[in-house]
Amino acid sequence: MSRADRQAARASRLSWHREHELPAGTVLPSVLAAGAGLVAMWPYTSVIEPGTWSFAVLVVIVVTALTGMTMRTVMRRRAAWARDLATIGVQVLVATGAVVLLVAGDTAVFGVIPTDATIFTFQTLAASAWEEVMFGSAPIAASPGLEAMMGIGFAVVAILLDQLVAQRGAILTSLLTAVVGSVPMIVTLGDVNVVWFVMLGILIVVLLRYTAAQNPESPRRTSTAVAAGVGVAALAVTVIVAPVLPVSASLAGTGVGVTVDASLRLGDDLRQPNPVEVLTMATTADTAPYLRLTTLSEFDGRVWEPDRGDLQSLSDGFGPDEWGDDIETTDQNTSIRVVRMSSSWLPVPYPATSVQGITAGWRVSTENRTITSRTADAVGNDYTVRSIEVAPTLEQIRAIPAAERIVDPDAEPVELPAVIAETAAEVTADATNDYDRLIDLQSWFRSQFAYSLDTPVDEGFDGTGADAVAQFLEVRSGYCIHFAGAFALMAESLDMEVRIVVGYLPGVRTDNTRGDEAVYSVSSDQLHSWPEVLFPGVGWVPFEPTASLGVPTAFAAGSTTGGGSGGSTPTAPSAAPSAEQSSGPVIEREDAGDNAGANGELRRLDPTPVMLTTLGVMVALLLPALIRLAIRVARRGRAKSGDAASAWTELRATMQDLRLPLSDAETPRMRGVDLVRENGVDADAMRALVDAVERSSYARPSPDQSGDLDEALGEVIVQLRRSVDRRSRVLAFLLPRSLFASRRTDVPLVA
Repeated sequence: MSRADRQAARASRLSWHREHELPAGTVLPSVLAAGAGLVAMWPYTSVIEPGTWSFAVLVVIVVTALTGMTMRTVMRRRAAWARDLATIGVQVLVATGAVVLLVAGDTAVFGVIPTDATIFTFQTLAASAWEEVMFGSAPIAASPGLEAMMGIGFAVVAILLDQLVAQRGAILTSLLTAVVGSVPMIVTLGDVNVVWFVMLGILIVVLLRYTAAQNPESPRRTSTAVAAGVGVAALAVTVIVAPVLPVSASLAGTGVGVTVDASLRLGDDLRQPNPVEVLTMATTADTAPYLRLTTLSEFDGRVWEPDRGDLQSLSDGFGPDEWGDDIETTDQNTSIRVVRMSSSWLPVPYPATSVQGITAGWRVSTENRTITSRTADAVGNDYTVRSIEVAPTLEQIRAIPAAERIVDPDAEPVELPAVIAETAAEVTADATNDYDRLIDLQSWFRSQFAYSLDTPVDEGFDGTGADAVAQFLEVRSGYCIHFAGAFALMAESLDMEVRIVVGYLPGVRTDNTRGDEAVYSVSSDQLHSWPEVLFPGVGWVPFEPTASLGVPTAFAAGSTTGGGSGGSTPTAPSAAPSAEQSSGPVIEREDAGDNAGANGELRRLDPTPVMLTTLGVMVALLLPALIRLAIRVARRGRAKSGDAASAWTELRATMQDLRLPLSDAETPRMRGVDLVRENGVDADAMRALVDAVERSSYARPSPDQSGDLDEALGEVIVQLRRSVDRRSRVLAFLLPRSLFASRRTDVPLVA
C-alpha cells in the first residue's frame, strides 16, 4: 500500500467516526453532568439544615441537564458554535425561570418571568443569605435567602458542568466538581466527608472512561483494565488520604460563629479554642451593661427550664414598670450589632423599655423583658435599645424583703441535697436582711471558690442538677453555670424568688467610637450566666457570684451622695469600661474562661487542615498524570539500558497524549520522516531513534549506544511538545490519552 493510499484510508476512518459519532445531545453526557452536579451538592447537606433549598438545587440540576440534552439533540446538525451558544442561552433562561418559580413565583409573570418586584426580592434574599453565611454557624438554618442563592449558584455550576461534559472536558469537569464540593469542608473546617471523596473518585473514573471512549480520532478501543486500574488507585487514594487529614469536628464552627440556645450547657462553647467576635455595642452609659438573652426559672432537679411566657408585639411595649417612683433611674441607650451569633433571642440590656431597628417578626416577653422570635435569627441585626438603670440606695434595698419563692402546687416537689440549705444558712447567719444575705453569698463564692473549665469535667459534675451543685460546693471549682446554679438554689432555700439569666458579659472597650459613645467588642467566650433575685418595688436585681469575673453587685448608701434617693453605684452586675476590670480569670490553659477574649488578640486558625484538605483533592485529580509519569520514567529507564522497543512505545504514547496523528500502518522510518517534516523534530535525533528500533529486530544494541538512545528519545519528546499549542500540552499532562488506549503492537513494524 502506497503512502497516499494509507493517508486516504486514515482520512476515511476519521470521516466514518465523525459521521457515526453519537449526537452530543444523547442521554449519557447529560446524565454525567447531572451526576457531577449532585456530587458537588452533597457536602452542602452537612453544613445547611434540611429544607427546600436542596429541592431547589435538585430541580435546577435536572432541568439544566434535560435542557442541554434536548437542545443538542435538536441542533445536532448545526455548526458546533451555534449549537453550544443556543444551548447555553436556553439553559440560562430555563434555570432562571425554575429558580424564580421556586423562590418568588408570586412576584413574577406566569410565575417564571422576573419583574421589578422579583429583582427586589432576590436582592433582599441575597443580603440575608450573605449575613447568614458570613456570620452563621454550621449547620446553618435553611432559609428563603439560602434557597435563592443556592439555586442561583448551582444553576451556574450545572450549566458549566453540562457544557464541560458535552465538550469531553473530563479534567475540568472533575476539577470544578471537586472545588465546589470541597468548599463546605474548607470553610467550616468540618469533618472530611469520606463518602463524598469516594463519590468524587468514582465520578472521575467514569468521566475519564467516557471521554476516552468518545474520542473520534483514536481507532483504538478503550482499555477497560487500565481504566479500572486508575479507578482503583483513585479510590484508594481518597479513602486512605481523607480519614487521616487532621480536620475534625472539634474545629468546626470556631472560625464562623456560635449558636446559642436557652440551655445552660455553656461548657462546650466556652471551651472552644478560637473565640470570635459575636457582637459589638455602643452605649451612652458610663460602663457597658450585661446583655441578656433569656431567663430560666423552673428547676426540676436536673436542669433549669427556659421561661416561656406570653409574647406580645414590639408596639405594645415591655410591660409595666417594676420599680417604684421613689427609686432613682437613669435612661441609657445601647446600640447593638450582632455579627456572629445565631439565636432566636436578641441580646438586650436590662431592663429594656423600647427597641428600634428590628422587624415585626420579633416579639417581647414581658415576664423577663427579653426579645425572641420563632422565625427570625439574631445574626445580622443592628438595633438600638433604650433601657433603665435602676439604682436604689443601700438603705432602700436593705429595707425591702426579697419576694417569697413561688411554689407551683401541681409540680412534683424537688428534693435537694441537705448540704445546699445548710451551707446557705451557715454563710448568711450574720446577715439581718435579705439583700445582705445575698451579698454574703456573693462574697463567699467569689472569695472561697476558683474558676475552672476543667474541674467540672474531670470531677464529673459538669451540669446544673442538684447533685452537681452539691459536688460543686464540695470541690469549690467550676465556671459560670455552676456558680449561678448553686447561688440560685441556695437563695431558693432561703425562700427567695430567683431565676438564672443566660447572656453575655459586657466585653472589652475598643479604640473605636460612635459619636460620643464608646464601642465595646463581645467575643464568643464571654457567654455567661448569672442569678437574679426579685425585690418588689425595685425589680429583678442581678448578682455576680462567679469568681474573678465581672463586677459584683454593690449599692451605695444614700448618705454618700448627700442623702435622699440620689446617687448610687450601678445595679450590678456591671462592668467597668476598662479591659482589666472585665477580664476573665488567669488560667494557664488554651481556654480562658467566659471572657478570655478580653486579654488579647483572638487566636488565628491553623491553616494546615485547609491546606491538607485541598492537597487531598488535588492528588485525586492529578492521579492520571502521576500514573503516566511513573510509566514514562520506567520506559525511559529501559530505553537508557538499550531497549529500543520501550523507547518507541514511549514515543507513540507521547504522540497519543499530544493528539498527534498515529497509525499502525506506518513503519518507524516513515513515521520519523513525517515527524521531521511536520513537527520540526531534529533529523539526527529521529534518525538515531529509528536506527535503534530497526537494529533491534536483527541484533542486540551496542552498550555504547544505550545512552544515545535515551538522549535521542528525550530530545524528540521535547520537540514534539513544542510543536503543539499550550492547551494540547496541558491536556496531555492532565488527561494522558495513552493510559486509556489498548496497546496491540508494542513492538513496532520495520521495513
